Amino acid sequence: MLEDRLLVWRLRRGNAEALCRIYEKYKDGLLRLAVSLSNDTASAEDIVHEVFVSFIQQAQQFRLTGSLKAYLATCVANRARNANRAMRTRRTVPLDEAAWTTSDVEPPDQWIVCSEELQRIAGALAMLPREQREAITLHLQGGMKFREIAGFQNVPLKTALSRYHCGLTRLRALLNSEESPCDR
Repeated sequence: MLEDRLLVWRLRRGNAEALCRIYEKYKDGLLRLAVSLSNDTASAEDIVHEVFVSFIQQAQQFRLTGSLKAYLATCVANRARNANRAMRTRRTVPLDEAAWTTSDVEPPDQWIVCSEELQRIAGALAMLPREQREAITLHLQGGMKFREIAGFQNVPLKTALSRYHCGLTRLRALLNSEESPCDR
């Protein structure tokens, strides 16, 4: 936390190396969080980049009052929530009407989710209600405390805890192909 305060202080004074350190320190975790919340690697990359662009633009006014990791995770979660909302409102096009495109550019190796187990977990996470998926990913991948999650979701602390625990129970059941007590 002390390092983050120093990095923010240096960033506010125009030090580009401080921004690079912040980016390198948190980009992978924020990307995992964005992928978990958006279920789309390309959108997740855009979300993380947009958060950092916004962070740079607001650097002069930014005051670190808590955890930088939690602040950035909240920004990612908000952008993912907005992106998911926008995606639901877009008109879908039947597959036979869609234009096919290909790309010769390979995404960075560290960002490719290629493991079968990770894909299975991501699929199970996607089946959870949004509130439970958010609580799980914000806590486990975003490093947020339950009080912060409760504030983010605008619910009581016990509700945030319940969403987290019920979500984990459902996730275990989905991965083990069993019925969860939370499904009843």
